[in-house]
Amino acid sequence: MADRTAPNCHLRLEWVYGYRGHQCRNNLYYTAAKEIVYFVAGVGVVYNTREHKQKFYLGHNDDIISLALHPERVLVATGQVGKEPYICVWDSYTVQTVSILKDVHTHGIACLAFDLEGQCLVSVGLDSKNTICVWDWRRGKVLAAAPGHTDRIFDISWDLYQPSKLVSCGVKHIKFWSLCGNALTPKRGVFGKTGDLQTILCLACAKDEVTYSGALNGDIYVWKGINLMRTVQGAHGSGIFSMNACEEGFATGGRDGCVRLWDLNFKPITVIDLRETDQGYKGLSVRSVCWRGDHILVGTQDSEIFEVVVHDRNKPFLIMQGHCEGELWALAVHPTKPLAMTGSDDRSVRIWSLIDHALIARCNMEEPIRCAAVSTDGIHLALGMKDGSFTVLRVRDMTEVVHIKDRKEAIHELKYSPDGAHLAVGSNDNSVDIYGVVQRYKKVGECIGSNSFITHMDWSTDSKYLQTNNGIGRRLFYRMPSGKEVTNREELKLVQWASWTCVLGPEVNGIWPKYSDINDINSVDANFNNQVLVTADDYGLVKLLRYPCVKKGAKFKKYLGHSAHITNARWSHDYQWVITIGGADHSVFQWKFVPERKSKEALHIAPQETLADSNSEESDSDQSDVPEMDSEIEQETQLTYRRQVYKEDLPQLKEQCKEKHRATAMKKRERAPGSGVKLHFIHGYRGFDCRSNLFYTQTGEIVYHVAAVGVVYNRQQNTQRFYMGHDDDILCLAIHPLKDFVATGQVGRDSSIHIWDTEMLKPMSVLKGFHQLGVCALDFSADGKRLASVGLDDNHTIVLWDWRKGEKLSAMRGSKDKIFVVKINPYLPDKLITAGVKHMKFWHKAGGGLIGRKGNMGKTETMMCAVYGWSEEMVFSGTCTGDICIWRDMFLMKTVKAHDGPVFSMHALEKGFVTGGKDGIVALWDDTFERCLKTYAIKRAVLAPGSKGLLLEDNPSIRAISLGHGHILVGTKNGEILEVDKSGPITLLVQGHMEGEVWGLATHPHLPLCATVSDDKTLRIWDLSPSHCMLAVRKLRKGGRCCCFSPDGKALAVGLNDGSFLIVNADTLEDLVSFHHRKDIISDIRFSPGAGKYLAVASGDTFVDIYNVMSSKRVGVCKGCLNYITHLDWDKRGKLLQVNTGAKEQFFFEAPRGKRQTIPATEVEKIEWSTWTCVLGTSVEGIWPVITEVTEVTSACLSNDKKVLATGDDLGYVKLFRYPVKGKYAKFKRYVAHSTHVTNVRWTHDDSLLVTVGGGDTCLMIWAHEPEGHREFKQCDSEESDIESEDDGGYDSDVTRENEINYTIKALSTNMRPMTGVKPHLQLKEPSVDERQGVVRGSRPPVSRALPQPEKLQTNNVGKKKRPIEDLVLDLVFGYRGNDCRNNVHYLNEGADIIYHTASVGIVLNLTTSCQSFYVEHSDDILCLTINQHPKFPNVVATGQVILVTCQPHLHPFMCGTP
Repeated sequence: MADRTAPNCHLRLEWVYGYRGHQCRNNLYYTAAKEIVYFVAGVGVVYNTREHKQKFYLGHNDDIISLALHPERVLVATGQVGKEPYICVWDSYTVQTVSILKDVHTHGIACLAFDLEGQCLVSVGLDSKNTICVWDWRRGKVLAAAPGHTDRIFDISWDLYQPSKLVSCGVKHIKFWSLCGNALTPKRGVFGKTGDLQTILCLACAKDEVTYSGALNGDIYVWKGINLMRTVQGAHGSGIFSMNACEEGFATGGRDGCVRLWDLNFKPITVIDLRETDQGYKGLSVRSVCWRGDHILVGTQDSEIFEVVVHDRNKPFLIMQGHCEGELWALAVHPTKPLAMTGSDDRSVRIWSLIDHALIARCNMEEPIRCAAVSTDGIHLALGMKDGSFTVLRVRDMTEVVHIKDRKEAIHELKYSPDGAHLAVGSNDNSVDIYGVVQRYKKVGECIGSNSFITHMDWSTDSKYLQTNNGIGRRLFYRMPSGKEVTNREELKLVQWASWTCVLGPEVNGIWPKYSDINDINSVDANFNNQVLVTADDYGLVKLLRYPCVKKGAKFKKYLGHSAHITNARWSHDYQWVITIGGADHSVFQWKFVPERKSKEALHIAPQETLADSNSEESDSDQSDVPEMDSEIEQETQLTYRRQVYKEDLPQLKEQCKEKHRATAMKKRERAPGSGVKLHFIHGYRGFDCRSNLFYTQTGEIVYHVAAVGVVYNRQQNTQRFYMGHDDDILCLAIHPLKDFVATGQVGRDSSIHIWDTEMLKPMSVLKGFHQLGVCALDFSADGKRLASVGLDDNHTIVLWDWRKGEKLSAMRGSKDKIFVVKINPYLPDKLITAGVKHMKFWHKAGGGLIGRKGNMGKTETMMCAVYGWSEEMVFSGTCTGDICIWRDMFLMKTVKAHDGPVFSMHALEKGFVTGGKDGIVALWDDTFERCLKTYAIKRAVLAPGSKGLLLEDNPSIRAISLGHGHILVGTKNGEILEVDKSGPITLLVQGHMEGEVWGLATHPHLPLCATVSDDKTLRIWDLSPSHCMLAVRKLRKGGRCCCFSPDGKALAVGLNDGSFLIVNADTLEDLVSFHHRKDIISDIRFSPGAGKYLAVASGDTFVDIYNVMSSKRVGVCKGCLNYITHLDWDKRGKLLQVNTGAKEQFFFEAPRGKRQTIPATEVEKIEWSTWTCVLGTSVEGIWPVITEVTEVTSACLSNDKKVLATGDDLGYVKLFRYPVKGKYAKFKRYVAHSTHVTNVRWTHDDSLLVTVGGGDTCLMIWAHEPEGHREFKQCDSEESDIESEDDGGYDSDVTRENEINYTIKALSTNMRPMTGVKPHLQLKEPSVDERQGVVRGSRPPVSRALPQPEKLQTNNVGKKKRPIEDLVLDLVFGYRGNDCRNNVHYLNEGADIIYHTASVGIVLNLTTSCQSFYVEHSDDILCLTINQHPKFPNVVATGQVILVTCQPHLHPFMCGTP
């Protein structure tokens, strides 16, 4: 069988031909080392001209379009396009990432600029608002962001002489920005009479608030402040694309092909016209200039870079060339020399030397070129054109041999036969023409039979056969040179192919992902010698695979660089290099091929780091050469934790339902009960899908989690305390290094992480707003300041937090596959590892991002746990096959067999490690994993007498291990927590049910006991007295859903999921009797009261069977229900049954015959019921919530004193109501601890405890009942109700009025006066109110308080004489806003002044002079005001205003000295 692993050889990028000049400007600079930095496609290039060497930065995954150089000229910032584009700041020496800035811009990053100190970076997005963002780039934090302009912004620059000032320019505007706090405020440049309003393309700042800018018409506009001072007419013949400031002055470059140098006062020094030089040509257009000392760099539209020495300015050096704009498709390699030929839609054909890395010849053709081929002797070069013709040139001097046009559509592929006699030409006309080379290219044959255009062709070695591929994925064969199709496949069995460039055929099946369109791989080329294959595809990936690769989805190594589709890839004649060409990026990449033996030597060279695992990520296809996954892990990887309804959705759902219930809200509703419950003890531990979630605290207590509760368990007193801050399943838990705080992460639509104190059980910090669906792994750093978390979203996003501040430091997509563990390096908190399904990744923080590299481990394994060892580079991880992998940095040193089956948990000690696995063994190791020092098997035989329960089976799967206080703490998959003494005995501390829903619950009629039965196929008896332990357990052959004690407590009936039920002895759990009369699940089972003569058994088959217990016979069947039965209750006399069904019907049947009775509602209330566990009927009408469509009340139970009704529902709430619950939507007390649905609730015989079980969370919770009058300690939210009603005392009329004011509506409905014509004050082109605020036009609704903007500002005032307008100055304001604001008048300056507000003005009134001064930066009503009381900030005031919903509200702090 063919090898499906990735090849061991690899490719290394050696040279990139070209420069991105089109649609980019100002992207070419000298670094401090006098190297040149620029970009091509998705690669940042650092080019050393003296040594003629290139280095590459490969951290982007799409086209780079902007670049800025740090003032110290070592660091470079580059911005890319894409759906979620990011900015990389990288070092031009090491070409490694320093910082990643992400999560703000969309579409792309158009411009970048560093400030003078190099601390801040400003970026401009390509989104509709052209957002401007200022970054603290080292930390990856946004300092300020604001909408830039409605039209494109072309350039942005910091004012190097005034801190916190920026200038941006673009389509018909220039704006001057000031950065204050976290706000960017623009002022629009005023063109006035000095110059026409036009598009500004580039700018540079100078001293004294002077700004120079280059305009589209070739003029230079000089600004002072925000006003246009003068223009330099005709500086260039047309648009000025680039302006560069340096110590000597300014350099400008324009579309006219000229570079001009100016002194510091913008007086001209000299002009360099590149069109007139030797290398120049008509139409040369300059896109980028950089002036340093006596050297000038010039980048052109057509991908050339010139270097000009100032004193010899007529002889510029052409140091880089590439194809011009237009798709690049044609590529051929010379058969005997290291040459590559390319041809493009720019109509040029070029020959490149692969040794000198230079262009050695070029020739322009009449038509765009689509394909190329060199004859076997290397003399002729054939070019296929877009118009259906082809041309043959002599390679030697590029003279034409012949030009032939036989086809109308583009020629897509041509190939010379190995014997050099024929040329095959495949076109988009679905045919291949064969030409005789010696007969001056006379047509000698034609291959027809293809029903789509020809994409690829290969000749056989003997030149007798040709194979073709076409556009719809068919592979055809022809006999040569006649062109007759070969249909008999036997004939082809022995054919050897001279080359393999086809994408179809058994040899290359493996290049296709398992599920893929057949058109997205554009090119293939096989290297027969080394048995490797290179492919080029539409996603910009170059892949290396083994050849032949027969099975679909073969492994590969992949390389990024090209940003969009790669059109062609070819091996050089001696297989030293691979040449690839990009379509849209029209660049030529040359990759060095490193064969296997050399790859090994290259290991110690740090691989060039990249962002998207491209640095040879083994593969992105699912791996099938991985050993079968362990069943437990398989199960766990399939859990999604998605909910139909999240608790976060409730407020919204209630809002929707409110309308329906307005009427009900007016009625008097039943009030909440006086008594409450408090969580007392939980039986259960979440081990079935979590690992390493069990620790000792500082004080020797044990902390773990179950359902939605964090539990702190005191093993001496056998008591528990609870952290109740979560409202859904907790999935992971990490402990602070000081063991006093714990972090827990939960499931949720916007899931939260809580960091809480184990002593006080109070939250220290809650982190939200980043992870979707849930948080599956957490880890604290060694100093306890940072926290790493992993989300359950599709990309398993990793976030690094400063948890005390609640701020996100960095984030990055983790892996498509599930991540099980994250660990921060204890020595270097900027490094971390993640491990999970088929991967182990090593990350380090870079600004706001993380850079990850896959561990090199040969065959890919699933990692279940990982820890750092005794030094910063040592990592140990446990695999799903029972091995321990020992890593140094990212290289696997060796593996040690530790367990049979997966290693689920490991813990690092000061000298050594402890591991636990699925085999139920705890192993202690020395610090190198050389020797296993001791093993402990978890067996029933070694259970110590003080255990709080019974082990269900020997050697349970171990999911968590922790050490401390002389013991090893072990958590198992079966929900048990054990403490292993170093000398051997094992104490069981806590246990609960195993995985599977728990539904059955019954309390004993006169003892503090309860029984539960679950889908885990066990029946268990629990002691509810303070000893809190499991007294007995019995395995059943099927899972069960219900159970019930007989009235004397001696027998226990259990209903099973297969329709059978048993009655067992309540003490020994041995069978007394069993029946199997139904096929569907038994849903409820009840003994009749009194002597317990009858047993009612309800099933999913819609029947209730009544059995006589004494005679063990069925005596009656209740028929007539239309749906499965959910609840049953007997009346006091044992003569009547009430039944609820899944369709919310309520029925009554007479016992023991089962005759159906119809009883009016008024009579039902008079009946005395022995128990009440039903959820339907008038006496419990109020328990159904407002949102009954999405949630069911699953269970209810009335206390024995008939005063309090407890209910459990699908959302995990336990609620208490005052009984009877008449009238809809009664008030209640509500408690959250269960995570998903509460399946059953029961009061104990004396009402002192309430017992509840959860479905998915497998917990048994015991709540202490606190009677009325007991001062309730409310740890739970006991929210009174779903709807507020009038009888809650209502509001004062003023308060009601203020409560109902809606400022947005008011703002929208302001009556506008009709306005026509152009107001005089607008003719001056002053910025309108909108522009002063920086509000983007079009982002406001059409109605606004601001004056409407005229449509075309620039047309009305050309040539008009303008009158100067007097300015109005605000002098006095009458009024104070008291009608809907409070606490908004304050003394200032020791009582000399008072401050208040009215309308949109903040007013400071001096009490002695009665003078007012004003703060007028707000644009709408101010609603609140406060002053800073701290002596450090005297006279600092904050005011907040109303704003329309489309923008963010503004908060303005200001100094009262200078409002």
